[in-house]
Amino acid sequence: MPSKINIVTNILIILFITKVGAQSSPLQIGDSLFAQGNFTKAIEKYSEIEHQIIVYHKIANAYKSLGNYDKSLKYYQKSIDSHTENALIKYEFGKLLILTKNYNQASNIFNNLISIDNENPNYHYNLGLILEHQKDSTAQISFKKAFRLDSTHQKAIYKIAKFHMIKRKHKTANRFVDIGLKSFANNKSLINIKAQNFFLQKKHKDASKWFEKLIELGESTQFIHEKLSFCYKRLSDYQKAIIHQKKALEFDTKNAENLYLLGLLYSGLHDFEKAEKYIKESLMIQDTPLDEQYIKLGVIYNHQKKKKEAIGALKRAVSENHLNQEANYILLLTKDSYYKDIDARIKLFEKFKKKFPNSKFRNQVDYKISELKEKKFFNEKED
Repeated sequence: MPSKINIVTNILIILFITKVGAQSSPLQIGDSLFAQGNFTKAIEKYSEIEHQIIVYHKIANAYKSLGNYDKSLKYYQKSIDSHTENALIKYEFGKLLILTKNYNQASNIFNNLISIDNENPNYHYNLGLILEHQKDSTAQISFKKAFRLDSTHQKAIYKIAKFHMIKRKHKTANRFVDIGLKSFANNKSLINIKAQNFFLQKKHKDASKWFEKLIELGESTQFIHEKLSFCYKRLSDYQKAIIHQKKALEFDTKNAENLYLLGLLYSGLHDFEKAEKYIKESLMIQDTPLDEQYIKLGVIYNHQKKKKEAIGALKRAVSENHLNQEANYILLLTKDSYYKDIDARIKLFEKFKKKFPNSKFRNQVDYKISELKEKKFFNEKED
């Protein structure tokens, strides 16, 4: 049976409508202002109504549209107190409670709604959101319940697919994404999951296809271009990899890592001048140990026959990390190819051997020392 409060409310509404007759009422004017987006003036008109019990919900919506969530929550509560059986008001109130991170109160609202109507998928989905925010592992149960009730529920499908992707259950994640895309082929969130799912499986050709689809749909982000660049590099398409690495840099021109990766891509094309340019830019920005980056710069200088510059870069690599065997070894080889004096070159290899007695390069160093000594012997014999 209807509650006494609802009966009184209905009587007030009838009396109000009868009273205003054909003339424009504050309610009508308020509704018109609200429809036009003039929310503050709509609230002013609603406030003129003598029996505000009939407009609490409208005032709550107006404050919500203005972003004044505190006052909106206040009027939603008043509206619920006045209309205890109105599920729509409870639903809107519950969603705003989630938005404002009042998860315990929101949980009470949605559990109450579910007890009234257990077949509403949105009630279960929103309860899942609350449980997810509360770090409750049963959130997936609610998302799956929403999906079982509505197999086209895009948001529930996204939550389920993302969960399985994170758990590395790639086939299951992909299955749910495909179900969602059947009813909404251009769902960017699901396409993003599909692309990342393939990326995590190192299926770079498939991943690139779906990341490109996101760009076609207007989703051009640093993350997407970084992932596309990586995919195309793995597919040995350096030209496309460079295009997307540059696109990624447009979002953050001082991103040291992306500058460095762009340099490596140009190095892969044997365009060492551009490789040098971007790697040097990257090094100027970074404030961390940079031995690996300086090694790469040294190698690029060597490719350009810039031995003096290569030695400088490799010395910097060693100064960044004096125990980096690779930096020391490449510096050794560069000096060996640059210096003419055989005795000096032998001493360099012997010094390296002393510094790294168990080096992985020991056999190469021993062979080089032997080779240089033999060369010295024959030179002396000729003299």
